[in-house]
Amino acid sequence: MRLFADNPLRDLHDKVAAGTRLTEADALRLLESTDLHSLGALANIARERAVGNRASYILNRYINYSNYCILSCQFCAFARKKRDADGFDLSLEQIVQKAREALALGITELHIVGGLHPSLPFSHYVEMLRALKTLDARLQLKCFTAIEILHLAWLSKQSVPDTLAALKAAGLDSLTGGGAEIFRKEVREQIARGKESAEEYLDVHRTWHRMGGRSTCTMLYGHVESLADRVDHLRQLRALQDETGGFTGFIPLPYQPENNRIPVSTPPTGFDTLRTIAVSRLYLDNFPHITAYWVGLGLKLAQVALSYGADDLHGTIVEEHIFHMAGAGTPQGQTEAALVKAIRETGRVPVQRNTFYEPVKIAQPSTADADAINAPHPSLVLKNNLATA
Repeated sequence: MRLFADNPLRDLHDKVAAGTRLTEADALRLLESTDLHSLGALANIARERAVGNRASYILNRYINYSNYCILSCQFCAFARKKRDADGFDLSLEQIVQKAREALALGITELHIVGGLHPSLPFSHYVEMLRALKTLDARLQLKCFTAIEILHLAWLSKQSVPDTLAALKAAGLDSLTGGGAEIFRKEVREQIARGKESAEEYLDVHRTWHRMGGRSTCTMLYGHVESLADRVDHLRQLRALQDETGGFTGFIPLPYQPENNRIPVSTPPTGFDTLRTIAVSRLYLDNFPHITAYWVGLGLKLAQVALSYGADDLHGTIVEEHIFHMAGAGTPQGQTEAALVKAIRETGRVPVQRNTFYEPVKIAQPSTADADAINAPHPSLVLKNNLATA
């Protein structure tokens, strides 16, 4: 079979195989392609070059400390005002207790975000980080989105660098990547009016990276943006990664169309999700890891995404509110066994990672792992087919 013999993407295969950086025009062309099989084959070449045959997961727990928020983003189903009956506000004692219970389950990371609370002082957040670090100094705290950092800087009457320095001293290990949405100004006006600009989002992460910190980043796709808007978003992330090298991974997030004020006639499909993940892997050549976020995709589609450029399934999570309040029908959490099984079924070797995508434990190889390691990978089959084309 000569997969690319007469394929219109043949020239892009040659670029990918040679390790040549793709242009914005290349990325848009890939996003516009309906040849999902070829996109997956190309993305697998790039994925294998970056991470080999491993796929990762993390033992983590989400804690959303409050959903009270002074903003009213049109797409958000999570935020509440103080007058709303279904708002919630966890005390420090409740947060510490959740963390203590999670540590007993073996988690290595707490992922903590919330709304822009109208009344909590900056000292509350510092105390929270210190209290959690006191439980176990090895516990990695991945907390706060860029807009939360800007809010905390306003609360503390400090600059962003000074705010980040204070949080780091209290125990902050990594920033989360949430809140990126789509960078194009016109799109942000439609879905998140009043939120931070693309420049502000990027500058918070730039500042954190220059301090030696690491973070992830995201893109919310499948609402009112165009394919060109997605490419523009990826371009700006790639440019900052060229500058700082501080992003550990990219997490594309499919828009959840329920329970918000943005009507979308065609929400993200499985096809669009796999295409977006594949193009992200191909275009973001300076990102070591691409995560298939099972909460938004469902575990089965996230599992398929491991053959379309993704190399990470995210984590056990335990309790998630933001996507589920938007209408996600996935479970609240996954067991480690379920994540390992999902990875093994794709022929990948499961690796438990930490917050920075560094390996903690490589799962003991099974017969299936050995067979997968010895069998020719689809991307190698593709290369051989092209060599004889």
